[in-house]
Amino acid sequence: MVGSKKALELAYSITRRGGTTATGGLAHLEKKVALQQVSLVAEERTLKGNYVGSCVPVRDVSRYVNLFPQGKLPVDKLLSNTLSLDQVNEGFEKLAACKAVR
Repeated sequence: MVGSKKALELAYSITRRGGTTATGGLAHLEKKVALQQVSLVAEERTLKGNYVGSCVPVRDVSRYVNLFPQGKLPVDKLLSNTLSLDQVNEGFEKLAACKAVR
């Protein structure tokens, strides 16, 4: 969802009964997500947040490094920008404006 309120609402709306929707980014702090309470309770759906993918670096980083050369981690498709170190503030501005992903 990369911080999209609309995408999170869509993902939740198509989650099956008893299923779990996991967040994939944060929208602007003022954005609110609309959910039907009946689907949360009567259909026993779950909405789960995570922070930075809920990564456990000791466990996960070596796994990701191994997946990349096998072609199973398409980093090139996830890359939105390449910036130099002196452009770091520009990068944070792009993140805040939802014009880039990490």
